Amino acid sequence: GRAYVRDKVCQEFKTMGKDDFRTLTLVMNSRKFSNATFEEISHLVHEIVSLAETCCTDGADPSCYDAGSSALSAKSCGPDSPFPAHPGTAACCAHHGLEQKLCLAALQHPPRQLPHYVEPSNEELCEAFKKDPKDFADRFLYEYASSYGQAPLPVLLGSTRNFLSMVSTCCISSAPTVCFLKEKLQRKTLSLLTLMSNRACSRFTVYGKDKVKFSYLTMLAQKIPSASFEDLSPLAEDAAEVFSQCCDSVAEDCMQKKLSEHTAKVCTALSAKDKRFADCCAGKNIMQNYFCISALKPAAAPKLPELQKPTNKQLCGDDGALHTRRYIFELSRRHTSIPDVFLGKLYDASENVIKECCSAKDASACLDSKRQQVGGELPTFLENASQLCGQYNELNFLDFKKRLRDSIRQTMPDASPEVLAQLVDQRADFASMCCPESSPPLYCTAQVGQHLPPPCTMWDVVTC
Repeated sequence: GRAYVRDKVCQEFKTMGKDDFRTLTLVMNSRKFSNATFEEISHLVHEIVSLAETCCTDGADPSCYDAGSSALSAKSCGPDSPFPAHPGTAACCAHHGLEQKLCLAALQHPPRQLPHYVEPSNEELCEAFKKDPKDFADRFLYEYASSYGQAPLPVLLGSTRNFLSMVSTCCISSAPTVCFLKEKLQRKTLSLLTLMSNRACSRFTVYGKDKVKFSYLTMLAQKIPSASFEDLSPLAEDAAEVFSQCCDSVAEDCMQKKLSEHTAKVCTALSAKDKRFADCCAGKNIMQNYFCISALKPAAAPKLPELQKPTNKQLCGDDGALHTRRYIFELSRRHTSIPDVFLGKLYDASENVIKECCSAKDASACLDSKRQQVGGELPTFLENASQLCGQYNELNFLDFKKRLRDSIRQTMPDASPEVLAQLVDQRADFASMCCPESSPPLYCTAQVGQHLPPPCTMWDVVTC
């Protein structure tokens, strides 16, 4: 209700002070409206801070905040609103009073697929800072928060605060180059934590806890394919729990503390099994050990026994999802160059087949039919995905495009040079975006079906 919102905002304003409250408001709205312009965010922040400044003073009329927030809503609904544009604004503005305000407050843009912030050179940073320190800070907060908006709020605030402190210190230093070198070295862990937690929490938002568990499991399986399902499954479970607890947490050190504990478990379980993991785990900074493990390339696929498919009874039993996860885990350690987003399509398709067939009158007949349909296409899909991303990772980009051109020319010998060039560019762009481990999940899930149709088209339970 009204009193709760006013009391919460006023408590923050009084506790933090105007400057920190303004910073928090700027960061939160840059995250929330990640596609808004700097000017739109600035207008919104100015209005929110002015409202708090006017109505949170001792002795302010109790109706001050309610009247001010109503005026803000009305301004949002005006034809010339200076605030962030959103497709849902019109629907909210059809409501009135508190319902309208709550509706507008709940609006947000989808998060950016990839961070767009590029850190300027030290000289450019200092030039912009000295020209107008306040404008520099505001624009940095806007750019950084809209780029890394999925990172937990405490991580984002800590990282931005640290960066601005570095700039203000080094730009007035007598030896700025030495100062920046020292400060950037010190902030390396925090900077990497922001990047990695933004990536992990983006996946958690898109995938949900269960599929994040699967995604983490396949990632580990490809880095250390000699490890068993029983070795890695508890670690994937633990990682999913970390992200579920910390991605939306406002606790100051949730992500850093829980990720450190998780990394210790990974190092204890896997160091003796793989030298690369042992080397990563030998570092004294446990968070940098986590970053080291995350950056490991997929290992070469070992020679393993022929893969046994789960039986119909297993798929439709209480542990059907577990058997699906185990099967795709086994696929991932046999095809280590196939990224998570491709395997994720198979995982989604498998889940949908189980839902469809296990509730059918004759579950076995339904599953047998699906197996027969997909049997011939699954190896082709796996081979194509493995070849595309394997070549992308092994070759430099020009050689990769040349290999693509040769491959497409073989399958489409009559294509004109213009069509061939267009297809090569499209496939190369797709590979460069979706073959890396850091691929944006929403974008790439949609793109997989266009560029490399998975064997789910004939399962007719998944839109590829």
